Order: sequence, then C-alpha cells, then structure tokens
Amino acid sequence: MSHAADSPNPKADLKAFQKYFTDKFPKLKLKDFVNGPYSMDEGLYKQWREKEEFPPYEFALAAGKELFNKPFKNGKTFADCFPNKGIGIRQNYPTFDEKQGKVVTLELAVNQCLENNGEKPFSYTKDEMASVTAYMAFTSRGKPFNIKIPKDPRALAAFENGKRYFYTRRGQLNFSCASCHVQIPGDHIRAEVLAPALGILNAMPIYRSAWGGMGTTSRRFTSCNSQVRAVPLTPQDDEYRDLEYYLSYVSNGLPISGPGARP
Repeated sequence: MSHAADSPNPKADLKAFQKYFTDKFPKLKLKDFVNGPYSMDEGLYKQWREKEEFPPYEFALAAGKELFNKPFKNGKTFADCFPNKGIGIRQNYPTFDEKQGKVVTLELAVNQCLENNGEKPFSYTKDEMASVTAYMAFTSRGKPFNIKIPKDPRALAAFENGKRYFYTRRGQLNFSCASCHVQIPGDHIRAEVLAPALGILNAMPIYRSAWGGMGTTSRRFTSCNSQVRAVPLTPQDDEYRDLEYYLSYVSNGLPISGPGARP
C-alpha cells in the first residue's frame, strides 16, 4: 500500500487498498465487505440475517421519509436542494464542491439545505440527521460508490489529508484508524469484531446495539476517537470530512448498503 509521502495517486491508492483486503480475505467477494463485521464471522452473519427480517433501523427509515418530504416554512423541501430531488444520490457523497472549495458530505449538505431555507440545522450525530440520511441511503441501496476527485489541487489535497488522518496514530492508546480497520479486521477487541475499512462507510448511517439507536458517520468518527482515548474533533470538522472523502473514494465500486445495523 502506498504511503502519504509518495506522489499523490488516488487511483493507485484505491487499487492497492482493495487488493490488500481481497488478498487478506480471499473467500470474500468485494461486495461482501460492506457488511462489516458480519462478513468476518459466520456466527454473527447468521444472527444478522435473522435480524434483517425485522431490521432495527426500520423506524428511522419511516421517520426519515417523513422528514425528507415535510415542507419547510417557505414551502420547499429537501428535494429542492439536491440533484434528482435527493433520491438515489447517496453514492455520490462526499463530493468536492469547487465553489465552496471543500469536501461536502451528505450530512453537511443536509444542514446546508436546512440553513439555506431558514431552518434550524440538525445535530450531526443522531436523531433527525440519522433518519434523513438513512432514508436517502436506502434509496441508493445497491448503487456503487462513485466518488469523484476533480482536477482541482484542493480536492487532491483533501484526499491526501484524509489519508494522512486515517494512518496517523493518536490518543492515549496510540491507535490510528488503520490500526483496527486495516491491520486486524476480523479480530476481536473485547466482544467486538473489528470491521474492515473497505466498505465501512457504505453502510452508514447505522443502528448500533451498543448505542441503542441510530448514529451517523460523524458519530462513528467521534466515538472511534474516544475509544482510543483521543480528543474527538467537532463533527464535520475539515479533517473528518477529508477522512470521509478518502475512505469513500477507496471503496468506489462497492454498493451502498445503508442504513446498516451493527452489534
């Protein structure tokens, strides 16, 4: 796998990233990685299939659809803010917005839509944000991640910054994101089976039994930082958005499976 000090080459990074995981887990199909820990453990996989008959995220889908279609005070809705009226577009986020000069995640775009229409933004970590993005992800199920890096040096810099964040150790435990999700996916930390980094964002947002509810990508990033006893960044900080950009890009081609459920 190439290192941050090498010349930036996202396409080569994607190829090396996916090859690493398919070589490490030769029995898995590429699309299976979006199932996270369930693809790593036969017992968990069986439990998950049974759980999917009555998925714990179902309540969020219903709430998200209602919020998505509920008119703002000015009469507009989320559909007025997004391409294709917001349906079947999850696979295109995060995107690099050249006008704003930064990575725009789906969560950020949802809140920009609210604020541009005079509405109060949602919390980035759960509740309404998790529900709306769950509904939007559901309309994209099966569509492959298709993250673009335009010919803009700021976009490439954002990708490289996200990659740097992913491999940088931090916190009292001195863990990087890669320590758990590249080096030892499939192994246990306490009772938890570690998910592979490949496809990890395809299932977002997720219902986690450990949370007792739904959470967003922002919540997952901040909770991971806390678990290694690092000080979490503010949700949707530049570095978190760049991290999401990097991780989503290297999962290009894998299908959206969100909303997901995790132990």
